[in-house]
Amino acid sequence: MELENFITHLFRWIHFFAGVAWIGLLYYFNFVQTEYFKEADAPAKSSAISKLVPRALWWFRYGALFTFLSGLVLAGFLGAAVNFYITIGMLLGTLMFLNVWLIIWPNQKTVIASNEQVLGGGEAMPEAAGALAAAGLASRTNTLFSLPMLFFMGASAHLGGYGRVPMSSEGGVSTLAMGLCVLIVLALELNAIKGKMGPMASVVGVIHCGVALAAALLLIIQFL
Repeated sequence: MELENFITHLFRWIHFFAGVAWIGLLYYFNFVQTEYFKEADAPAKSSAISKLVPRALWWFRYGALFTFLSGLVLAGFLGAAVNFYITIGMLLGTLMFLNVWLIIWPNQKTVIASNEQVLGGGEAMPEAAGALAAAGLASRTNTLFSLPMLFFMGASAHLGGYGRVPMSSEGGVSTLAMGLCVLIVLALELNAIKGKMGPMASVVGVIHCGVALAAALLLIIQFL
């Protein structure tokens, strides 16, 4: 067993483990918890925000951190073999990681603090509603991004086409195609920061949007 091969596989295992924890909780928050909160009565919702949500968010944010860090290490090992599929996957994953730590977690802390204040007999913090909306939009955007991210991460090793050609080689994805893909992703990220939920408001809607985004990016890479 070669040492480099073992180390690469070790970091790939860490990447898989942390990624399953991160994305699994992302889907729990968006597909299960959010829908439950729409129907739960106030005491049950407050109890969950106080006792359940902080625990889930701990695993969520550190899953994101270790997925991101192990991914960077793997990208370093791949070096010149990095292709356009994995580049798109890495871009989406990086934005998702930043959304967790810079938008979702800071705003969720405000929501949790406001809930604790209410449980203690005080008034809800006036900024809590806006914080909940900001965290929700970023979380929905991460769910949107997760579908093409997972698709292209898998495609980097298992799908043919121009996107499989290493970026260091000739005959791969055109500069125009890559630039357009990046612009689309960045526009959606801008919406996550300052925009609106739109069709992502429902579970079915965000899944459809994620599939459509994956299809659009793949078509651009293959045919533009």
